[in-house]
Formats: sequence, structure tokens, C-alpha cells
Amino acid sequence: MRLPLRASLLCHLLLPAASLAQVPPPPAEPALAPMLRAIEPGRLRAQVDALAGFGTRHTASEVRSETRGIGAARRWIEREWRACAAGTSLLVETRTHTEPVGRRIALPTELVNVLAILPGRDPNRLLVVSGHYDSRNADVMDAVGDAPGANDDASGTAAVMQLACTMARSSKPFEATLVFAAVSGEEQGLLGAAQLARELDVEGRSVEAMVTNDIVGSPRGAAGEHAPNRLRLFADGLDPLLRLVLVGPKEPSPRLKAQQLLAASGAANDLPADQLGRHLVRAAQHYLPQMQIDLIQRRDRTLRGGDHLPFLERGLAAVRFTEPFENYANQHQNVRVENGQRLGDLSEFVDFDYLAQVTRVNLVGLATLAWAPAPPSGVQIDARALSNDTRLLWKPVPGAAGHRVLWRRTGAQQWEHARDVGPQAGEALIAGVSRDDWSFAVQALGAGGHASLAVYAAPVSGR
Repeated sequence: MRLPLRASLLCHLLLPAASLAQVPPPPAEPALAPMLRAIEPGRLRAQVDALAGFGTRHTASEVRSETRGIGAARRWIEREWRACAAGTSLLVETRTHTEPVGRRIALPTELVNVLAILPGRDPNRLLVVSGHYDSRNADVMDAVGDAPGANDDASGTAAVMQLACTMARSSKPFEATLVFAAVSGEEQGLLGAAQLARELDVEGRSVEAMVTNDIVGSPRGAAGEHAPNRLRLFADGLDPLLRLVLVGPKEPSPRLKAQQLLAASGAANDLPADQLGRHLVRAAQHYLPQMQIDLIQRRDRTLRGGDHLPFLERGLAAVRFTEPFENYANQHQNVRVENGQRLGDLSEFVDFDYLAQVTRVNLVGLATLAWAPAPPSGVQIDARALSNDTRLLWKPVPGAAGHRVLWRRTGAQQWEHARDVGPQAGEALIAGVSRDDWSFAVQALGAGGHASLAVYAAPVSGR
């Protein structure tokens, strides 16, 4: 516990909670406009068509052909990224590993993730965004039959490809390093993403956020539903902690142990994935107000998964974007006509204007986070004495322009109130606001006003 408060760093709020300052909106950001304009539906269409045109991209499919199979697809992705990287600092690489025989792997199989890395000022602070470029049809073990996978997940892969090419030309440099990933092996068990998580989540690096885009190409449902301005966002950090308690045979990592204690202190809705979800929703609401992001407090759809899970299960902030409905006539189907209905995951069922909007939602969330400082550490509530005031402590973030204390009612989805303090401040007293009734967090602020992910303030008694 720290030394007694220094009066110069105290932030006294004496107004009733209902009249306290609201959370300021994100700042105006001129650098976003040209990047948003650069997201082109026509280019996304060309990329999805090209990926679907490889016939199948099954993880165990043909690798030597230049026109069919997953090998041709990954080499095409690499060529596309290298072409757009010319004249930028974007670094393109492939990472290969051999996956042993498993539940959905009949023979040892080479998996290749294709990465485009945009270095920021901090090479060890990583923001990851992915789509998976493998595909499947009705038989998950069929490596030969057609599986165009236009929506699942050429749509997400194309979005990530265009994000890399667009953000590499940002007029404003990023603080964090961005990792754009086209991963393989998702349909066989999230295999490529699991390998990427192992490679990136190492000592000395901080994977601050991971966003996967999977099945993001259509706003239409099987019953005729149409919601061109809606996008689902699955964000829940509690699920892997519960699984550790219920089914996890292994000793949890120090990170997961710390998060279990955090959840037990009242932070079940305030774990890293929850904070990332809030950030992405808030960025979209401000910069793309026509889009409605449905923040769903679940790790994914019922009994299903995506490439964010290997990161989430490590206690990292990892979330999934997916379209508002899923039309199962066009997902995991063999291409055919049945009872007059055309079935299969074909490009004709992708809405490229909608996919462009999804890509823009990703862009504003990732860019504003990459322009912000790293989040603060050591955030806690001083609970040594009984009080109706709330005293917060944290370690100031080097280079930050300031810090922001946030609080909200425990049942509120978004942060409701805020108070900004200076760059050297490491403590604040919020008078008249009880830690019993409100949840608290702290962010770091950049010179341009962009805010880091919020870090929940856990109560510490020191006794």
C-alpha cells in the first residue's frame, strides 16, 4: 500500500453522483477520415471472389497447385499484402508449424499463418486482428470437395487484408504495433490461432487486444431478416475463469489466477475482454453512428467458438465480431441446388457494402486504441478504512498526457462518469461516491485525447 495521499494529486468531487461529469466523447480525429474512405466494397468483393475461387481452402487440401487449395490461397494472400506494403513500414511474413494428428487432423499437417505487422512506437505492445482463411463444407474432414467459404471466412480475411493495407498508410503514426493475421486451421479446432497465441503471448510482450472477424459478410437471415446497420460483438472474460474451476485440470497461470481474484472482488463484468468490448462499441458509436454494435456478454455463440478463444483462455482481452444473423443454408454446406434453393457459402450471398462497414468498425476501434497509451497498472481502491468516498491508486503511465477515472452503476453496460487528472497523478479521491455501489476503473490518456483500455480498480484492504 502506498504512502498517504499528496494533496496536490487529490481529485475531490463533491457533487451528488447523478450530476457528476459524463464520460467525454472520443476526440475528433482527422486521420480517420481518409482511412475510412479507403475501405472499398469493390476491393473487398475482388478479394472474397479470389479466395472463394480457389475451390476449397480446407486445412488439409492441396498445397502445390497455384489455382486450387489452401496452399494457393495462402500464397495469394501473401502476394496481395506484399504488393500493398510497398512504400510503407508494413512487414509481411508467414509462420509455419506442423499440427499432429488430432480429432479433426487425420495426418500430420503443415499449417501456415500469414501475418502483416505494422510497427508502432512500442514494438512489444500488440493489437491483433484476424480472419481465418481456411474453409470447410458439410463434412469437416473433406479436403477435396468444393468449399468456397465466401462468408466463412473469406469475408473476415478480406476485411483484415484491407485493414492492413489501409492502416499502413495512416497519416498519423501508431503507438502500439498492429498484427494483422490470416490464420489457418480454424475449422479443424482453432489450430492456427492457438499457435499464434503461443507465439505472441510471451514474456516481454503485451498482447493488449485481440479481435477476430468471422462470418461478417451478410446482414440477412434465413427468414428474410435484414439489418444492414447491425453487428454482433461477443465479449466475455468470465467464461474461461469459470471453466478453470469446473473442468480445468491444470494449474491456472498467474494471469488467470489474478483474474479469478479480480472477478471474486466484483469484476465479473470488468475483465479485459469486457473492457475491449466497451472500447469497440464506444468507438463505433462515435465515429460510425449509423452502426449499431450489439455487445453480447458471452464468449461466442451457443456452444461454438472462434479464433479469439485461444487468446481469451490465456486471460487476454479477446473478442469476436460476427454478423447479426447466420443463414445456415449458406454455411458449412456442400454447394448444390435443393428444392429450388441454391445452397453453399458462395460470394453471391455476401453483401459487400455491409462488409465494408464491418471493416470500418474494426478500423476505428483499432486505430483509436493504437493511438492511445498503454493502460495503467496497479489500479486499486484503497479500502483500508470504512468510507462513503472512494480513493483510487495506480501507477502513472510514462508518457501519458493524463489519466481518467471512470465509474458506473454496477448494472450499467458502459462507463457513465469520469474525472480527468494529470500525467503524474497516481491517486484520486472521488468524494461522495461509494465503492459499495459503483464500479471504478482508470484509463491513460494520449496527447490527442485517445484513451487506453480501462483497468478495473479492485478493492485492497492492506489488512
